[in-house]
Amino acid sequence: MAQAWKCAGLRWAADGPVLTWVGGRRSALTRGKRVAFGVAAGGVRTCVGARGHACPAVAAVPGRSTGARCEECARLDRAHSVAADTIADDPRPYRVYLAWFGPGLVKVGITGAERGPARLLEQGAVCFSWLGTGPLMAARRTEELLRAALRVPDRVPYVQKRAVRAALPATEEERAAEIAGLHGRAVALAGWPESLTPEPFQGVDHVRAFGLAEAGRGPQALGEVAELAAGGAVGGELVAVAGPDLHLATERGVVVLDTRLMTGWELVAAEGDPCAVPVREFKEAAGVQDGLF
Repeated sequence: MAQAWKCAGLRWAADGPVLTWVGGRRSALTRGKRVAFGVAAGGVRTCVGARGHACPAVAAVPGRSTGARCEECARLDRAHSVAADTIADDPRPYRVYLAWFGPGLVKVGITGAERGPARLLEQGAVCFSWLGTGPLMAARRTEELLRAALRVPDRVPYVQKRAVRAALPATEEERAAEIAGLHGRAVALAGWPESLTPEPFQGVDHVRAFGLAEAGRGPQALGEVAELAAGGAVGGELVAVAGPDLHLATERGVVVLDTRLMTGWELVAAEGDPCAVPVREFKEAAGVQDGLF
């Protein structure tokens, strides 16, 4: 019987993206390598638990869930979460950022200063700039100020991010232009929190880090994996990694796999298996086993 592995998610390390596995193993995601795995036949996707603890109910979760948590574990995971505004007295400094994912797709957000740009890599931001640094509540007020005064959202759906990656502007200057203008309008707003120190605009471009650099354009993906299912398989050459997404050149064309869909499943090695999973097309085209792959 083939050895089964459980994915613990994609992480962006200093030397690039890696897939992590329950038990501590890591698989470097080098562009050009073959990524292939199958979902164990008869398997059930189970809750990954919360905050480092296993789900006590070992509950089944839907294949399309990117969180891979049951309702109770999802609630516990968000408890004491900065994103859920449950921590008001965190003494650590936070940074406010503007992120750009493609034409018209801009968001404002905050991240712990000690994390550096990791949050932006995790979200698949094509380029970004810091806006300011200060206490958590000042960062939150600034985020809300931009939402109210400039109508800048704090979320961009992943399906929109994926659909535009193949049609990015060719130069860094073009890609940074939208957030450069927004940055200028943001720092000029009245009501800026006094405890938040503004930072000058400095665009940081992730196109090369993601593997979207050829002629300034990303791989032309036909769609995204909608879900994994027992007995299904994924296989293809890795052509790009952006945020949690693997861009895989399959026999069906380039398909985007959100690695968050892999968590909770028991996965087995596969060789030449076709990409046998449901794919949702984009509306706008655009011996001892040391590791699973």
